[in-house]
Amino acid sequence: MWWTAEEEKQQLRQPDCLFCRIVHGELPSTQIYEDEQCVAFNDINPVANVHALIVPREHVTYLIGATEQHEPLIGHLMRVGARVARQTGIEDAGYRLAVNQGVDAGQIVEHLHIHVLGGGQLDQLGTPLGPI
Repeated sequence: MWWTAEEEKQQLRQPDCLFCRIVHGELPSTQIYEDEQCVAFNDINPVANVHALIVPREHVTYLIGATEQHEPLIGHLMRVGARVARQTGIEDAGYRLAVNQGVDAGQIVEHLHIHVLGGGQLDQLGTPLGPI
């Protein structure tokens, strides 16, 4: 398929997506790490002493929508998670990498991202908030 450079750029980002705007420098963030595939920055509403987000530059809405071509990217995001844990000083004590998939899991921004959580004891994973 043939498309212009501008059309290709639009496929990699969504103009109304908060994380696309951060990744492309349109909104401010406190960056921790960046490379050609992703950006890591501090969450503005942290739920742990250290709470960073790793966001791919390419707009992928949900993990369930990722294809085989995204497997190297997803693996890279996990490795960046370990790097961010080291950079923020939580590597030795322990940390959590989490992907929230959908509303019930707590996904607020519809752009695939990985949470890096640590810097103290974390709550139990998967505890429901209400009746099952």
